[in-house]
Amino acid sequence: MELEHRAYWATKKFNFDLKETGTVRKRQLNELEELRNESYENVRIYKERTKLYHDKAILRKEFQPGMKVLLYDSRLRLFPGKLKSRWVGPFKVLQVFLHGAMEIENIKNGTRFKVNG
Repeated sequence: MELEHRAYWATKKFNFDLKETGTVRKRQLNELEELRNESYENVRIYKERTKLYHDKAILRKEFQPGMKVLLYDSRLRLFPGKLKSRWVGPFKVLQVFLHGAMEIENIKNGTRFKVNG
């Protein structure tokens, strides 16, 4: 009985009201959640702005039949050579399609294939 009385006295002395501390903790968690949501929103806005900036700097190239082009070799290489170029070619543009693809021909051996522009 005396031990229970001491525990009750200690909680009263330190103002350790469980209901009040529970509401304070919930408030703190809500503030933390709001901060996290705000930071996610700021990151999203930052990414959109940087994407617009970089996309604005990209120059779009209009290909015409008869032009000579190089083809970017994007295959996964586990051990890329230090001095190997990832550009292959030259190729000649034969036909440009409306959706951006084009038919090209290898100038050296005459093989034809379609690629994404």
